[in-house]
This record gives sequence, structure tokens and C-alpha cells, in this order.
Amino acid sequence: MAIMSWGKQNRLHQIIKSDGHTVMLAIDHGYFMGPTHGMEIPARAIRPLLPYIDSLMLSPGILTTSVPATLGGVGWVLRASGGNTVLDPDIDNESLILTAAEAIRLNASAIAVSIYIGAEHQHQTLLNLSTAINDAAQYNLPVLGVTAVGKKMKEKVEKRYLALASRIAAEFGADIVKTYYCDGFEEVVAKTPVPIVVAGGPKLATYRDVLELTYRSIQAGAIGVDMGRNIWQSDYPAAILQGVRAIVHEKASVDQALELVEGLQNDSTRREELYVATAEDVAISSVH
Repeated sequence: MAIMSWGKQNRLHQIIKSDGHTVMLAIDHGYFMGPTHGMEIPARAIRPLLPYIDSLMLSPGILTTSVPATLGGVGWVLRASGGNTVLDPDIDNESLILTAAEAIRLNASAIAVSIYIGAEHQHQTLLNLSTAINDAAQYNLPVLGVTAVGKKMKEKVEKRYLALASRIAAEFGADIVKTYYCDGFEEVVAKTPVPIVVAGGPKLATYRDVLELTYRSIQAGAIGVDMGRNIWQSDYPAAILQGVRAIVHEKASVDQALELVEGLQNDSTRREELYVATAEDVAISSVH
């Protein structure tokens, strides 16, 4: 068993807390979606959510423009792959957009790189992950491998595909894998020899759906969740986030967490509606 350096252990501890679990908030959607509904002004959207998260997953430009440098107690996982937009036929044509050295200068806890297994640019994205891992090793910087699916592969969110993609990310040397939940998720976890966090994906219909996804993920062996739209596109972002946190860190049941969420729904936790979301805005924010 390889001995992990103190530096990498410390950075991982900024993401994964002492109970072995993590609540990550994903706000990196703008790197290909632009000003996504609910995250038009990131600094305002995340301000009431920061007390309830362990780490942020975000792009370098949003870190430097929208997160106060004085903020402590929260880890940063910086988006390191990109190069496309929602205007492209698909979103799998990615390259690396951030070096490990620059991530270190930004005091990152880790970097995140997407792979698109089975997509047209699979080979390219796998080489992105390999390059990023080798680059990050010079600085003892953890790498989060993201098993992305894009527009054309949505039907692949199932056990066989996710186990394949997650295992490949781990084989390349990813320290953590971010993937989707599916039926038989325990098998995906068992076949992936590094910790797994579960992506929230597009916005779900109800708060119970969000909490059940969280609960099932933890019960199946995930160390946590990395949710975005299911938090900051909801009517009460701080309320649902605290419900998710209760399940991940406090072993709450779905019913207990839902009761907490319902009790926290008030004017102080209501999302600030800055702009009217059109049908096109909603459709774009559900691309991936």
C-alpha cells in the first residue's frame, strides 16, 4: 500500500472530513453553460450556503472573482478540464485548462478532470486525466476524476457503464471519483478502489427526491455528494443543503432530513430570484 504524503493527506482532509464523509457544492457549471439559472451571480448565490458545505467545486475564475480570500474551513476543488460550450453538438471535446502549478498558486485542495467514456472524444479526455494526475503528483495535489456523460450518453447512467468509467478513473490514479448513482450502486463502489462522491445531476422534482438520492448514495458506500442545481436552483437552497448535510454527516433518515428542510423554509432561506428563467434557460441548465 502506497504511503500518502502529508501534503496530499492534508489537502484531502480539506474535502473529506474526519468522519470520512463530505458535502461538496458544485458551482462549476458556468464553464460550459455560462450564467446558469440560479447561479447568475455566484458571489451572491453561494454566500448563504458556505456555512453548510465542506468544499466547493468551481472554476478558477469564479474562485478569484466570487469567493472571499479570507474564507476558511472550506476546501477548493478547481475545474481543470474544459474547452466547449452548450452550443457544441456535444460537450466531450475537452482539453486541460488549468495546470497543477496554477492550482497550487490558488491554494486548491484538489483539481477535477472529466472523462467521457464511450463518447467521441474518450481517448482525448482519458489523456487529459493522465496528464493532470502526473502533473499534480509533483505537488502532492489530489485529483478528482469525473465520469461525465454529455448529451448523447445520458442513457448510460447505469451500473455497467458507471462501474467501467469509475474503475478506469481509479486505474489512472484519480484520488476520488465523482459519478452518478444507479441501481446496484453498491457494486460500482465495490469495484472502484478509491472513494466515490455522487453527482446530483439535473434538478430533481422534489426535496424528497434529493434527500433519497443522498441517503441511497451514502447507504451504498459513497463518501458524500457533490450537488449543484439541486441546491442552488431550489426555492430554499440553504434549507435543502442542511437536509443533505444531516444525512451525510449526522446519519439522519430521509424523513428526519425532510422534516428539517421543511422547518427551515422561510424568507431567510428563500432563493433570491434575480432574473426570470425562460423555458430555454431551464432546458440549457438540464443539458448535463
